[in-house]
Amino acid sequence: MRIGTDIEQISRVADALARTPKLEEKLFTPAERAYCAGRGRPAQHFAARFCAKEAFAKAMSVPLSWQEVEIVREDGGAPEIRVTGDAARLLAGRAVRLSLSHAGDYAIAMVLIED
Repeated sequence: MRIGTDIEQISRVADALARTPKLEEKLFTPAERAYCAGRGRPAQHFAARFCAKEAFAKAMSVPLSWQEVEIVREDGGAPEIRVTGDAARLLAGRAVRLSLSHAGDYAIAMVLIED
């Protein structure tokens, strides 16, 4: 098994996205941007997705393209990681588990990859 975790200050992510508008397009897929924008506190959802991508990269132990790792919620269920391109090739059929949480000014994600 491989484990990755990441924690971020929500306000830090919000400030970075406000300072650099193109950053949102670089870090998040169109579906992720639409999901977060439709929430009451978009910054906490962007921060949690950023954490999930970082945690996934740590668990894989390789740098990955931000656009190849997408956090999705299908039918209102739990968030999941969907990968494409090189990330999908590197994952090669392994099971991925994701947990997201946010409280106060912090978001956290943990990723477990089963070999």
